[in-house]
Amino acid sequence: MPDRQQFAVAGTDATSTAPSEVDGTAPSPPPRRRRGRRIALIVLLVVALLGVGGVGAAAFYLRSVESDIERVDAFTDVPEQARPQVVAKDALNIMILGSDSRDPENASGSRSDTIILAHLPKDRSSAQLISIPRDTWVHVPRSKDGRHGGRDAKINAAFAWGGVPLMVQTVESFTGVRVDHVTMVDFAGFKEIVDALGGIEIDVEKGFTSTHSLNPDSKRTFVQGRQTVDGAAALDYARERYAFADGDFARIRHQQQVIKAILDKAASGGTLSNPGKLNAFFKATTNAVSVDESLSILDFATDLRHLRSGNLGFFTCPTKGTGRVGNESVVFADTARAKGFFDAVRRDSVPDILAAAQ
Repeated sequence: MPDRQQFAVAGTDATSTAPSEVDGTAPSPPPRRRRGRRIALIVLLVVALLGVGGVGAAAFYLRSVESDIERVDAFTDVPEQARPQVVAKDALNIMILGSDSRDPENASGSRSDTIILAHLPKDRSSAQLISIPRDTWVHVPRSKDGRHGGRDAKINAAFAWGGVPLMVQTVESFTGVRVDHVTMVDFAGFKEIVDALGGIEIDVEKGFTSTHSLNPDSKRTFVQGRQTVDGAAALDYARERYAFADGDFARIRHQQQVIKAILDKAASGGTLSNPGKLNAFFKATTNAVSVDESLSILDFATDLRHLRSGNLGFFTCPTKGTGRVGNESVVFADTARAKGFFDAVRRDSVPDILAAAQ
Protein backbone atom coordinates (compact mmCIF):
# COMPACT_ATOMS: atom_id res chain seq x y z
CA MET A 1 0.00 0.00 0.00
CA PRO A 2 1.21 3.59 -0.40
CA ASP A 3 3.71 4.72 2.18
CA ARG A 4 2.24 7.40 4.43
CA GLN A 5 5.34 9.36 5.29
CA GLN A 6 6.28 12.85 6.32
CA PHE A 7 7.81 13.79 3.01
CA ALA A 8 7.86 11.39 0.08
CA VAL A 9 10.89 11.91 -2.13
CA ALA A 10 11.06 9.82 -5.30
CA GLY A 11 13.71 7.19 -5.81
CA THR A 12 13.61 3.48 -5.08
CA ASP A 13 16.57 1.76 -6.65
CA ALA A 14 20.20 2.03 -5.70
CA THR A 15 21.32 1.48 -9.28
CA SER A 16 19.19 3.97 -11.17
CA THR A 17 20.09 4.26 -14.83
CA ALA A 18 21.32 7.62 -16.08
CA PRO A 19 19.39 9.08 -19.02
CA SER A 20 22.14 8.25 -21.50
CA GLU A 21 21.79 4.60 -20.56
CA VAL A 22 18.07 4.53 -21.32
CA ASP A 23 18.43 4.49 -25.10
CA GLY A 24 22.15 4.84 -25.70
CA THR A 25 21.87 8.49 -26.67
CA ALA A 26 23.18 11.20 -24.38
CA PRO A 27 20.91 14.25 -24.65
CA SER A 28 22.43 17.68 -24.40
CA PRO A 29 22.34 18.95 -20.82
CA PRO A 30 19.99 21.89 -20.26
CA PRO A 31 21.47 25.38 -19.81
CA ARG A 32 22.73 26.08 -16.33
CA ARG A 33 20.07 27.87 -14.30
CA ARG A 34 20.87 31.30 -12.90
CA ARG A 35 21.47 31.21 -9.19
CA GLY A 36 20.65 33.88 -6.59
CA ARG A 37 17.20 34.74 -8.00
CA ARG A 38 15.19 31.76 -6.87
CA ILE A 39 13.08 31.12 -3.80
CA ALA A 40 12.64 27.61 -2.46
CA LEU A 41 9.31 25.89 -2.03
CA ILE A 42 10.38 25.31 1.55
CA VAL A 43 10.09 29.08 2.12
CA LEU A 44 6.53 29.01 0.85
CA LEU A 45 5.67 26.16 3.16
CA VAL A 46 7.22 27.90 6.16
CA VAL A 47 5.40 31.14 5.36
CA ALA A 48 2.13 29.24 5.00
CA LEU A 49 2.61 27.27 8.20
CA LEU A 50 3.31 30.35 10.30
CA GLY A 51 -0.02 32.00 9.52
CA VAL A 52 -1.14 35.56 8.88
CA GLY A 53 1.51 37.18 11.04
CA GLY A 54 4.22 35.28 9.24
CA VAL A 55 2.90 36.28 5.85
CA GLY A 56 2.84 39.91 6.90
CA ALA A 57 6.40 39.73 8.14
CA ALA A 58 7.59 38.04 4.98
CA ALA A 59 5.50 39.93 2.42
CA PHE A 60 8.12 42.61 1.87
CA TYR A 61 10.76 40.00 1.10
CA LEU A 62 8.43 38.04 -1.16
CA ARG A 63 7.50 41.14 -3.16
CA SER A 64 11.12 42.17 -3.49
CA VAL A 65 12.13 38.92 -5.18
CA GLU A 66 8.91 38.10 -7.06
CA SER A 67 9.95 39.74 -10.33
CA ASP A 68 13.45 38.28 -10.21
CA ILE A 69 12.58 34.65 -9.53
CA GLU A 70 13.91 32.25 -12.14
CA ARG A 71 10.98 31.14 -14.29
CA VAL A 72 10.52 27.93 -16.29
CA ASP A 73 8.42 27.66 -19.44
CA ALA A 74 6.63 24.51 -18.32
CA PHE A 75 3.52 24.34 -20.50
CA THR A 76 4.05 25.96 -23.92
CA ASP A 77 5.21 22.71 -25.52
CA VAL A 78 2.54 20.55 -23.86
CA PRO A 79 -0.19 19.73 -26.42
CA GLU A 80 -3.50 20.92 -24.97
CA GLN A 81 -5.43 18.11 -26.61
CA ALA A 82 -3.37 15.56 -24.71
CA ARG A 83 -3.90 17.14 -21.30
CA PRO A 84 -6.44 15.93 -18.68
CA GLN A 85 -9.52 18.07 -18.23
CA VAL A 86 -10.00 20.11 -15.06
CA VAL A 87 -12.47 18.23 -12.87
CA ALA A 88 -12.32 20.12 -9.55
CA LYS A 89 -12.30 23.86 -10.14
CA ASP A 90 -10.11 25.89 -7.74
CA ALA A 91 -8.13 22.86 -6.54
CA LEU A 92 -4.42 23.06 -7.41
CA ASN A 93 -1.92 20.37 -8.40
CA ILE A 94 1.75 21.32 -8.30
CA MET A 95 4.48 19.13 -9.75
CA ILE A 96 7.70 19.35 -7.73
CA LEU A 97 10.85 18.18 -9.49
CA GLY A 98 13.99 17.81 -7.43
CA SER A 99 17.61 16.92 -7.99
CA ASP A 100 20.88 17.13 -6.11
CA SER A 101 23.24 19.14 -8.31
CA ARG A 102 26.16 18.44 -5.97
CA ASP A 103 25.60 14.68 -5.87
CA PRO A 104 28.71 13.02 -7.41
CA GLU A 105 26.37 10.60 -9.20
CA ASN A 106 24.52 13.42 -10.95
CA ALA A 107 27.23 15.01 -13.03
CA SER A 108 25.02 15.68 -16.06
CA GLY A 109 22.53 17.85 -14.17
CA SER A 110 19.74 16.52 -16.41
CA ARG A 111 18.16 13.98 -14.08
CA SER A 112 15.09 14.52 -11.95
CA ASP A 113 15.66 12.41 -8.85
CA THR A 114 12.50 13.59 -7.10
CA ILE A 115 9.00 13.72 -8.54
CA ILE A 116 6.20 14.85 -6.23
CA LEU A 117 2.63 15.78 -7.07
CA ALA A 118 1.34 18.19 -4.42
CA HIS A 119 -2.45 18.46 -4.26
CA LEU A 120 -4.08 21.51 -2.66
CA PRO A 121 -7.86 21.10 -2.16
CA LYS A 122 -10.09 23.98 -3.17
CA ASP A 123 -10.72 24.92 0.48
CA ARG A 124 -6.93 24.96 1.14
CA SER A 125 -7.53 23.25 4.49
CA SER A 126 -4.86 20.62 3.84
CA ALA A 127 -2.25 19.49 1.34
CA GLN A 128 -1.32 16.05 0.06
CA LEU A 129 2.21 15.41 -1.24
CA ILE A 130 2.43 12.29 -3.40
CA SER A 131 5.79 10.86 -4.42
CA ILE A 132 6.20 9.07 -7.74
CA PRO A 133 9.37 6.93 -7.65
CA ARG A 134 11.83 8.10 -10.25
CA ASP A 135 12.29 4.58 -11.68
CA THR A 136 8.56 3.97 -12.20
CA TRP A 137 8.06 2.24 -15.56
CA VAL A 138 5.57 4.33 -17.57
CA HIS A 139 4.78 5.39 -21.10
CA VAL A 140 6.75 8.54 -22.02
CA PRO A 141 5.16 10.57 -24.84
CA ARG A 142 7.36 11.54 -27.77
CA SER A 143 9.53 14.61 -27.22
CA LYS A 144 8.90 17.76 -29.27
CA ASP A 145 12.00 17.17 -31.42
CA GLY A 146 10.82 13.63 -32.14
CA ARG A 147 14.14 12.09 -31.10
CA HIS A 148 13.05 10.52 -27.81
CA GLY A 149 10.05 9.02 -26.06
CA GLY A 150 7.02 7.48 -27.67
CA ARG A 151 7.72 4.33 -25.66
CA ASP A 152 7.87 2.91 -22.16
CA ALA A 153 10.76 3.98 -19.96
CA LYS A 154 11.60 5.14 -16.45
CA ILE A 155 9.56 8.22 -15.64
CA ASN A 156 12.61 10.39 -14.96
CA ALA A 157 13.80 9.79 -18.53
CA ALA A 158 11.11 12.27 -19.58
CA PHE A 159 13.03 15.15 -18.03
CA ALA A 160 16.27 14.15 -19.74
CA TRP A 161 14.55 13.78 -23.10
CA GLY A 162 12.26 16.79 -23.15
CA GLY A 163 12.77 18.89 -20.05
CA VAL A 164 9.91 20.17 -17.91
CA PRO A 165 7.23 20.11 -20.66
CA LEU A 166 7.76 16.41 -21.42
CA MET A 167 7.79 15.65 -17.70
CA VAL A 168 4.46 17.46 -17.34
CA GLN A 169 3.06 15.40 -20.22
CA THR A 170 4.35 12.16 -18.75
CA VAL A 171 3.05 12.79 -15.23
CA GLU A 172 -0.33 13.92 -16.55
CA SER A 173 -0.55 10.85 -18.79
CA PHE A 174 0.39 8.50 -15.95
CA THR A 175 -1.83 10.03 -13.25
CA GLY A 176 -4.70 11.56 -15.21
CA VAL A 177 -4.27 14.65 -13.03
CA ARG A 178 -3.82 18.06 -14.66
CA VAL A 179 -0.70 19.89 -13.46
CA ASP A 180 -1.35 23.57 -12.68
CA HIS A 181 2.11 24.68 -11.58
CA VAL A 182 5.70 23.43 -11.52
CA THR A 183 8.56 24.03 -9.11
CA MET A 184 12.11 22.75 -9.46
CA VAL A 185 14.09 22.20 -6.27
CA ASP A 186 17.83 21.67 -5.81
CA PHE A 187 18.05 19.63 -2.63
CA ALA A 188 21.70 20.51 -2.23
CA GLY A 189 20.31 23.84 -1.01
CA PHE A 190 19.44 22.08 2.24
CA LYS A 191 22.97 22.83 3.49
CA GLU A 192 22.62 26.61 3.33
CA ILE A 193 19.04 26.54 4.60
CA VAL A 194 19.95 24.45 7.66
CA ASP A 195 22.95 26.64 8.47
CA ALA A 196 20.78 29.77 8.21
CA LEU A 197 18.51 28.21 10.84
CA GLY A 198 21.41 27.41 13.15
CA GLY A 199 21.12 23.64 12.64
CA ILE A 200 18.24 21.17 12.92
CA GLU A 201 17.38 18.15 15.05
CA ILE A 202 17.13 14.70 13.49
CA ASP A 203 16.48 11.29 15.03
CA VAL A 204 18.84 8.68 13.54
CA GLU A 205 16.99 5.36 13.64
CA LYS A 206 20.15 3.29 13.17
CA GLY A 207 23.80 4.32 13.20
CA PHE A 208 25.63 4.31 9.87
CA THR A 209 28.57 5.78 7.99
CA SER A 210 27.99 7.92 4.91
CA THR A 211 30.49 7.26 2.13
CA HIS A 212 29.48 10.25 0.00
CA SER A 213 30.05 12.92 2.64
CA LEU A 214 31.04 16.54 2.16
CA ASN A 215 33.98 15.83 4.48
CA PRO A 216 37.45 15.71 2.85
CA ASP A 217 37.64 11.93 3.26
CA SER A 218 34.06 11.50 1.95
CA LYS A 219 32.97 9.82 5.19
CA ARG A 220 30.73 10.84 8.07
CA THR A 221 29.47 8.62 10.88
CA PHE A 222 26.01 9.07 12.38
CA VAL A 223 25.27 7.53 15.77
CA GLN A 224 21.83 6.32 16.69
CA GLY A 225 19.53 8.74 18.50
CA ARG A 226 18.36 12.34 18.46
CA GLN A 227 20.97 14.96 17.66
CA THR A 228 21.53 18.45 16.26
CA VAL A 229 23.30 18.64 12.90
CA ASP A 230 24.62 21.48 10.76
CA GLY A 231 23.96 21.94 7.06
CA ALA A 232 26.76 19.71 5.77
CA ALA A 233 25.75 16.84 8.05
CA ALA A 234 22.08 17.28 7.16
CA LEU A 235 22.89 17.04 3.46
CA ASP A 236 25.04 13.94 4.02
CA TYR A 237 22.21 12.39 6.02
CA ALA A 238 19.62 13.15 3.33
CA ARG A 239 21.85 11.97 0.47
CA GLU A 240 23.19 8.60 1.66
CA ARG A 241 21.64 5.41 0.32
CA TYR A 242 24.44 2.86 -0.08
CA ALA A 243 24.73 2.27 3.67
CA PHE A 244 21.25 0.72 3.79
CA ALA A 245 19.79 -2.55 2.60
CA ASP A 246 16.72 -0.72 1.31
CA GLY A 247 18.77 1.89 -0.54
CA ASP A 248 16.65 4.74 -1.81
CA PHE A 249 13.78 3.90 0.53
CA ALA A 250 16.07 4.85 3.42
CA ARG A 251 17.12 8.00 1.60
CA ILE A 252 13.46 8.88 1.13
CA ARG A 253 12.83 8.57 4.87
CA HIS A 254 15.85 10.70 5.72
CA GLN A 255 14.99 13.44 3.26
CA GLN A 256 11.53 13.52 4.75
CA GLN A 257 13.04 13.92 8.20
CA VAL A 258 15.23 16.80 7.08
CA ILE A 259 12.33 18.65 5.42
CA LYS A 260 10.17 18.28 8.51
CA ALA A 261 13.02 19.35 10.78
CA ILE A 262 13.56 22.49 8.67
CA LEU A 263 9.88 23.37 8.91
CA ASP A 264 9.80 22.72 12.65
CA LYS A 265 12.93 24.76 13.32
CA ALA A 266 11.77 27.70 11.21
CA ALA A 267 8.38 27.69 12.92
CA SER A 268 9.72 27.37 16.46
CA GLY A 269 12.77 29.58 16.09
CA GLY A 270 11.00 32.84 15.33
CA THR A 271 12.53 33.03 11.87
CA LEU A 272 9.83 35.15 10.26
CA SER A 273 9.57 37.53 13.21
CA ASN A 274 13.31 38.21 13.28
CA PRO A 275 14.46 40.42 10.37
CA GLY A 276 18.04 39.20 10.57
CA LYS A 277 17.10 35.52 10.59
CA LEU A 278 14.49 36.07 7.91
CA ASN A 279 16.96 37.77 5.60
CA ALA A 280 19.54 35.02 6.10
CA PHE A 281 16.90 32.37 5.53
CA PHE A 282 15.70 33.96 2.30
CA LYS A 283 19.23 34.47 1.01
CA ALA A 284 20.03 30.82 1.73
CA THR A 285 16.97 29.55 -0.07
CA THR A 286 17.04 31.74 -3.18
CA ASN A 287 19.56 29.33 -4.72
CA ALA A 288 17.29 26.32 -4.40
CA VAL A 289 14.26 26.63 -6.68
CA SER A 290 12.78 27.96 -9.91
CA VAL A 291 9.05 28.08 -10.67
CA ASP A 292 6.75 28.21 -13.69
CA GLU A 293 5.89 31.52 -15.29
CA SER A 294 2.41 31.92 -13.80
CA LEU A 295 3.03 31.04 -10.15
CA SER A 296 2.71 34.06 -7.83
CA ILE A 297 4.85 33.51 -4.75
CA LEU A 298 3.03 36.05 -2.58
CA ASP A 299 -0.45 34.91 -3.63
CA PHE A 300 0.50 31.29 -3.06
CA ALA A 301 1.89 31.94 0.41
CA THR A 302 -1.11 34.05 1.37
CA ASP A 303 -3.51 31.43 0.03
CA LEU A 304 -1.95 28.77 2.26
CA ARG A 305 -1.52 30.86 5.39
CA HIS A 306 -3.99 28.79 7.42
CA LEU A 307 -2.22 25.47 6.85
CA ARG A 308 -0.44 23.77 9.75
CA SER A 309 1.97 20.83 9.72
CA GLY A 310 -0.76 18.55 10.99
CA ASN A 311 -2.76 19.25 7.82
CA LEU A 312 -0.01 17.96 5.51
CA GLY A 313 -0.28 14.38 4.28
CA PHE A 314 2.59 12.47 2.67
CA PHE A 315 2.09 9.50 0.36
CA THR A 316 3.81 7.40 -2.27
CA CYS A 317 2.24 6.20 -5.51
CA PRO A 318 1.12 2.56 -5.12
CA THR A 319 3.69 0.14 -6.52
CA LYS A 320 4.13 -3.60 -6.94
CA GLY A 321 7.81 -3.38 -6.10
CA THR A 322 10.98 -3.49 -8.16
CA GLY A 323 11.95 -5.69 -11.08
CA ARG A 324 13.85 -5.64 -14.35
CA VAL A 325 13.04 -4.66 -17.91
CA GLY A 326 15.94 -5.74 -20.08
CA ASN A 327 19.06 -4.57 -18.27
CA GLU A 328 17.25 -1.86 -16.32
CA SER A 329 16.12 -2.04 -12.70
CA VAL A 330 12.67 -0.44 -12.50
CA VAL A 331 9.68 0.12 -10.23
CA PHE A 332 6.35 -1.32 -11.35
CA ALA A 333 3.31 0.76 -10.50
CA ASP A 334 0.25 -0.94 -9.10
CA THR A 335 -1.84 0.45 -11.93
CA ALA A 336 -5.24 -0.57 -10.56
CA ARG A 337 -4.67 0.98 -7.15
CA ALA A 338 -2.88 3.98 -8.62
CA LYS A 339 -5.85 4.66 -10.87
CA GLY A 340 -8.21 4.87 -7.89
CA PHE A 341 -5.74 6.91 -5.89
CA PHE A 342 -5.17 9.55 -8.55
CA ASP A 343 -8.86 9.59 -9.47
CA ALA A 344 -9.53 10.78 -5.92
CA VAL A 345 -6.90 13.48 -6.40
CA ARG A 346 -8.45 14.54 -9.70
CA ARG A 347 -11.90 14.80 -8.07
CA ASP A 348 -10.44 16.71 -5.10
CA SER A 349 -11.88 14.17 -2.66
CA VAL A 350 -9.59 14.20 0.35
CA PRO A 351 -11.56 11.46 2.19
CA ASP A 352 -11.16 9.20 -0.86
CA ILE A 353 -7.45 10.04 -1.08
CA LEU A 354 -7.01 8.99 2.54
CA ALA A 355 -9.10 5.86 2.01
CA ALA A 356 -7.09 4.87 -1.07
CA ALA A 357 -3.92 5.19 0.97
CA GLN A 358 -5.04 2.58 3.51
